[in-house]
Amino acid sequence: MLNRKELIEQIHLKKSFLCVGLDSDKTKIPKHLLLEPDPLFSFNKAIIDATKDLCVAYKINTAFFEADGWQGWQSMQKTFDYISSDILKIADAKRGDIGNTSHQYAKAFFHTLKADALTLAPYMGNDSLAPFFQYPGHWGIVLALTSNKGSADYEQQKVGTEFLYERVIRNTCNLGSSENLMFVVGATKPHEFKIIRNHAPDHFLLVPGIGAQGGNLSEVVKYGRNKDVGLLVNASRSIIYAGNDAGFTDNARKEAKKIQLEMSAFL
Repeated sequence: MLNRKELIEQIHLKKSFLCVGLDSDKTKIPKHLLLEPDPLFSFNKAIIDATKDLCVAYKINTAFFEADGWQGWQSMQKTFDYISSDILKIADAKRGDIGNTSHQYAKAFFHTLKADALTLAPYMGNDSLAPFFQYPGHWGIVLALTSNKGSADYEQQKVGTEFLYERVIRNTCNLGSSENLMFVVGATKPHEFKIIRNHAPDHFLLVPGIGAQGGNLSEVVKYGRNKDVGLLVNASRSIIYAGNDAGFTDNARKEAKKIQLEMSAFL
């Protein structure tokens, strides 16, 4: 498990705050890997080997594994086990339900899967999130302002004098601290980072949306960085699908290195 101090140390050691998203899709991985006993794990392992010195976190999108049933869960488990302990392991599952169900989700991802962090959906309220903060050393990453167009439907609607995403951040800050609570904020909403930092000045933000979704890294840093960097910027498809032949790992590394070099200029 990686705590806040260790995460900050890794950021400065690697001169990177890159999180590589493993949205591993059997229909998109190089065809020769389909001959492997476990194609998804073989793909993930190759991507991890090619990028582990350039990033500080991996975000495993659980849907791409859950879709394959028990075999997919096995591939996901092997992936989490393969990632070294000095890299943050994020399960991107967006869980959140009534208390007793959330307890089981927390056990599944923190105890069984041994993820360091889990993305959480706050719609059902703080009692649905609280069980995830009862596991010392683990992180809850709450959806706040996401990068998709549909964020305008709810997250950016006014609740009294504030936006709903502001209310979510302000209320959920009571569940944890900057040591175990992060927020998801999309890179496509850079100017809103100033508002978010008013509510969560010290927390880490997990930032999807650069690369294939068009977010701008320099703007994210300009408006979202804090004294400890406080950002984990995620890139998924632009890295893992940068190539689709036998040399796909070279292409993935090249893309990750490009982002890491851009990040190093801010450190």
